Amino acid sequence: MTTGTEPAPRVVIADDQELVRTGFRLILTARGIDVVGEAGDGVEAVAAVRRLRPDVVLMDIRMPVMDGLEAARHVLAQAPDCRVIMLTTFDLDSYVYAALAAGASGFLLKDVTSAHLAAAVRLVDTGDALLSPSITRRLVERFAGGTGSGPATPAVHRDLAALTPREREVLTLMGRGLSNAELARQLTLSEATVKTHVARIFGKLTLRDRAQAVVLAYETGLVSPGESAADDDPRR
Repeated sequence: MTTGTEPAPRVVIADDQELVRTGFRLILTARGIDVVGEAGDGVEAVAAVRRLRPDVVLMDIRMPVMDGLEAARHVLAQAPDCRVIMLTTFDLDSYVYAALAAGASGFLLKDVTSAHLAAAVRLVDTGDALLSPSITRRLVERFAGGTGSGPATPAVHRDLAALTPREREVLTLMGRGLSNAELARQLTLSEATVKTHVARIFGKLTLRDRAQAVVLAYETGLVSPGESAADDDPRR
């Protein structure tokens, strides 16, 4: 979380509804987060990111001209350090899996509380994933049910044999929804050590962030239905 010595996250809000943008801007500004720009469609969002270089983009999935999913792909291609939170009015949108594979850091429903909105922006700004308990649970159900609607197999082969036993353990717990602080407590390690393990996992498996790590943990069977700790996640 941002402290008095750290700069506030810089945010661009992309949504085709002006009232939504205004509401989110007022909420975030009141909580010390710097809203540096707004966009009414995907093309404007991509241009705003190119011009303003924000830390986080709140991106509506359904927008005119260019939808949020395509805009997210462009944003992450030109600004790989940027974090994208997808906004949706649905508990689980059909774009969820494709967006996670494209590098989105998570999802928020538009009826999110003010406190949760601000906390979510700060959370992904630190590199964490934002997967609500309901989305994580249904993600597991899709894999367990073999519906074929889950994320496509990653193009880059990810060999879990490259991981040490401790790294496999960390990846498994990330797949269950644990944050770095929770990982540190469970494994009796310092947060700095956990961050080192996470960085090595990302490097070995060519993962962009924790959201992709969660997806991969399900894809490879490290996490199975019923094992998710998301329902006990204190960040929800």
